[in-house]
Amino acid sequence: MDGPRGAGRVVFAAVLLMLGGVLNVIYGIAAIGNSNFYSDHANFMFSNLKTWGWVVLIIGVLELFAAFSLTRGNTYGRWFAIGVGSLNAVAALLSISAYPLWSIAIFGLSLWIIHGLFVYDESAA
Repeated sequence: MDGPRGAGRVVFAAVLLMLGGVLNVIYGIAAIGNSNFYSDHANFMFSNLKTWGWVVLIIGVLELFAAFSLTRGNTYGRWFAIGVGSLNAVAALLSISAYPLWSIAIFGLSLWIIHGLFVYDESAA
């Protein structure tokens, strides 16, 4: 073994955060613009589609920052990414009434990101 335990999971978490961040930015912009991409009968925990779009956009930008912070390799980036992954998991659960299958999938990927970042052993580096 050359690297520390879980180093591959950190890289995988960074890639997933980057992909999720780009998707959340796109979905947030679409929701702010009242696009027909979202269903008309969806119920949101917050006031309306535009507010939910801003929430998703902010989470997407935070995910991108977390992904780039993870690639720098410092401890702060890992803990920041754990926090953003947790925030994304909560947001996925809040949107479960509008898109149940998609929300469960995003929740599962967020848990996978969090787990991958927790098992990383810095002391072996």
